[in-house]
Amino acid sequence: MKQSVKHYKRIVVKIGSSLFSSGLKFDCALVNGLAGQIADLMKQGKEVIIVSSGAIALGMSVLKLNSRPKELANLQAAAAVGQHELMDVYRKAFRAKQLNCAQILLTWEDFDERSRYLNAKNTLDTLLKLKVVPVINENDTISTDEIKFGDNDQLSAHVAGLIGADFLIILSDVDGLLGKNKKVITDVDKITPAIKALACPTKKKTCVGGMVTKIEAAKIAVKSNITCKITNGRKDDSIKDAIFNIASGTTFHPSASVPLDVKSRWIISRRHRYSSRKI
Repeated sequence: MKQSVKHYKRIVVKIGSSLFSSGLKFDCALVNGLAGQIADLMKQGKEVIIVSSGAIALGMSVLKLNSRPKELANLQAAAAVGQHELMDVYRKAFRAKQLNCAQILLTWEDFDERSRYLNAKNTLDTLLKLKVVPVINENDTISTDEIKFGDNDQLSAHVAGLIGADFLIILSDVDGLLGKNKKVITDVDKITPAIKALACPTKKKTCVGGMVTKIEAAKIAVKSNITCKITNGRKDDSIKDAIFNIASGTTFHPSASVPLDVKSRWIISRRHRYSSRKI
């Protein structure tokens, strides 16, 4: 049974760096627009958590780097500079809406160790009770995995499980998952090999990121009984549209609608991490 949008109380929104940055330019207007939508949703009693990329892109802008660094130390340096800039953009956007935001930097170890997992959950729960918008990113300055694979899509799915979200919205620069007829597939009830093939129709090793990681994120979410939608973040009212317009984007539906308990979600997160290491 597909969950009605009216039941979406706790929502995770993932924003990729390609969505609001191009080259050395950063689209602050887009962030302001997203902040306005989130402010409106919070007035309706909804809780919203952001998972945002962009630290490295902004760091490159500040450091006047024309191309993404290949050396790990340089990537981490760009992230260290850019993370401060990224949070400043969010702080100003939410302050204009009379809201506060908080920076949360996570590593895979925060999902691996039970005590750290619960501590992170308790912190996020408290921020939401205080009507603060958490802005989460991988701790790029010390974490090598995320920088190497560039995958905040899966991070957003793990965050959704961590805080027991009802809905995960992955904002992209495309309208959703396209079928063979080049039209958006509006609903996916099961992630099959055929669905995966639509994202990566070849076996080339270069076929990484993009829709591939978004489908993997959706797979993680639905295992935790969380609905996931991939939609175009460049469109007006993209977040609201994802919630209230059933026909927008591609929605991945879990097989069950009963929320899992915290321990079950933690186990799913750990299993995914270690199974993905074997690939």
